[in-house]
Amino acid sequence: MAGTGAVHRTNAVDGPGRLGSLLSGLAVAVGCVVFLGGFVWGAVVYQPYTVPTDSMTPTVKAGDRVLAQRIDGEQVRRGDVVVFTDAVWGDAPMVKRIVGIGGDRVECCDARGRLSVNGKALEEPYLQGDGPASYTQFSTEVPQGKLFLLGDYRSTSVDSRGHLMDSTQGAVPVSAVRGRVDAVAWPMGGMVERPSDFAALPGGVSRPGPIALVLGSVVAGAVLILGGAAYGSVARLFVRRRVASGAR
Repeated sequence: MAGTGAVHRTNAVDGPGRLGSLLSGLAVAVGCVVFLGGFVWGAVVYQPYTVPTDSMTPTVKAGDRVLAQRIDGEQVRRGDVVVFTDAVWGDAPMVKRIVGIGGDRVECCDARGRLSVNGKALEEPYLQGDGPASYTQFSTEVPQGKLFLLGDYRSTSVDSRGHLMDSTQGAVPVSAVRGRVDAVAWPMGGMVERPSDFAALPGGVSRPGPIALVLGSVVAGAVLILGGAAYGSVARLFVRRRVASGAR
């Protein structure tokens, strides 16, 4: 009879144990799908680049690993930080900020040292240092289908200002754009913000890409995997202890 009682006690705890194992396995399985899905989604939408120079300091620094959303050049807006490749600039990936698009009149500087686009003076809080927006005075009209790009570290950046005497007037074709920088991946630097002053110009500023959703998917998947594995281990330990207690 004692043996029969032991069997009943074991069966009584097997139910919760099997349920715990089922839930644990389900959480791990779902977590793997979400985790891997986030990585695949990110790989499709984003391209990582290493920033080659300090010309975009302090927004992004030399050696930073950034995530650039793969987009067509027609989708960019003023204020976007983009990765582009152009033979006139050395045919290597460069990172700069768009300050003018086709048809814009870009000038510098006004009495307060500010850059202006189509007569609107811009406050540029992202610039390195407290000097003027450019130590080189200039005024240019951006050809249609082109972009005028400047670095945020204006005193050291080699950008559209240095190519004003070229046939391109310092502008880069929209087709040269490879991606729009959404975030600094390493070292962890967070999202690259859209400048508010450009929002008042026609076309406004671009919307952030799905980087937050991609990261959320990866984190959620990791939590489900770790949580499911931990729950399974705890549930099995709890069942064993209940069996051991019932056997005494």
